[in-house]
Amino acid sequence: MREADPMMAIAAPHVPPIPTVPVLGQNRLLQALEAVLEPLVTVLSLWLLVWFHEDDLGPAWLIASIVVFALAFPGRRQLRLSPSRVVAGTLLSWLWIAGLLLLMGFATGQMSLFDPAIVFNWLWFAPVAQLGAHWALRRAAPHLVRLQGPALRAVVVGMNEQGCSLADRLAAAADAGIELVGFFDDRTPDRQHGRDRHRHLGRLAEIAGFVKSNRINLIYLSLPMASQPRIKELLDALKDTTASVYFVPDMFVTDLIQGRSDSVCGLPVISVCETPFRGPAGVLKRISDVVLASIILVLISPVMLGVAIAVKLSSPGPVIFRQRRYGLDGEEIIVYKFRSMTVTEDGGQIQQARKNDARVTRIGAILRKTSMDELPQFVNVLQGRMSIVGPRPHAVAHNELYRPLIKSYMVRHKVKPGITGWAQVNGFRGETDSLEKMEARIHCDLDYLRNWSLRLDLYIIWKTVRLVFQDSAAY
Repeated sequence: MREADPMMAIAAPHVPPIPTVPVLGQNRLLQALEAVLEPLVTVLSLWLLVWFHEDDLGPAWLIASIVVFALAFPGRRQLRLSPSRVVAGTLLSWLWIAGLLLLMGFATGQMSLFDPAIVFNWLWFAPVAQLGAHWALRRAAPHLVRLQGPALRAVVVGMNEQGCSLADRLAAAADAGIELVGFFDDRTPDRQHGRDRHRHLGRLAEIAGFVKSNRINLIYLSLPMASQPRIKELLDALKDTTASVYFVPDMFVTDLIQGRSDSVCGLPVISVCETPFRGPAGVLKRISDVVLASIILVLISPVMLGVAIAVKLSSPGPVIFRQRRYGLDGEEIIVYKFRSMTVTEDGGQIQQARKNDARVTRIGAILRKTSMDELPQFVNVLQGRMSIVGPRPHAVAHNELYRPLIKSYMVRHKVKPGITGWAQVNGFRGETDSLEKMEARIHCDLDYLRNWSLRLDLYIIWKTVRLVFQDSAAY
């Protein structure tokens, strides 16, 4: 993918955020149902086809069912996703599971135990059944919540931005089973965020009495940490009630990257900015990189040989262009590309390729258009310098230009740079000719860090392959 560059006043197009499924207010019954729904429906769809074709569940099918359930469990939380996201996520997840099952079957020589007609029909019937089951659960969710009794009544303390954000999420969540009664805040009306949308119930001193007389079950404290004395005083007053109290801290930050609770020598801490690739997630990411990069290099080796010969014959200069980039933790790495220009710039100032750039060779224009100049970076992946999916590495000169201009710019280096990324499949591939566009690209990179999953990586790879043959943004 192409690197970013300096500025012209062109407004950045809207970047759709990566969907997230908030846990806050999620009904526990629905959580349990979503966890078992997808794996259970997948297995039941298989059994239905087996009974239809063979009228008997033999040992081979039972063992396959156990493996399928284990791969699909727990099911994904989808009740708060848009229908299009549900369809895309279901198909991508099933593609991963079905592909893994077929690979295991062929690798172990056990495919002969299974009727090909059943397997073929199951490949399309299972995702259809999953989508049907999800649609049914989505329709039934509000009724299931009501069957569990009256909604829990809640108040929010602190009519600020984060408190109103919490209120908006609760209002939009039909499956939360929580009724927001209103807000308590001591500030004057002109300083209360969202006063026009939410009900102000009174001052902090009135909370304890209101909670006891109005059957309030939940209290969310959305006060700044600078208000510690007030919080302690409020908690002492609430000890005379039976309401559950939750603290929604701002911690003087508005943008958590992989925020999670942890402990250091037994002392609880909360991460504000952390890499998603800790522990098992890091191992999974590295294994997927090595496996996919090895397979891809074997498949494209004839293409790379042909490109190398074409570059060598088309213009004087080296076949491979080496450029310094920032890698993991901001350390400099050397990134490989097929040379596509008559120059090999790697200094303190680098002019990015533009439309009709005279420095781009004839063969280089084709390579850049199709991103074939990036193919040697799969070697970088095997070396451990890069990942297949991640924030695109910018030239060192571009990093030094933008890091003082864009907030959280260097946070993107909490992970290894990628050959492709979330920004590139959302319209930010190629020349970035304005500060606004670069900010939007960084926004996408940070979204990727917050929401990483192997499923998201596979989706980005799939979408990249499609865009390579359609995108006209690379020069």
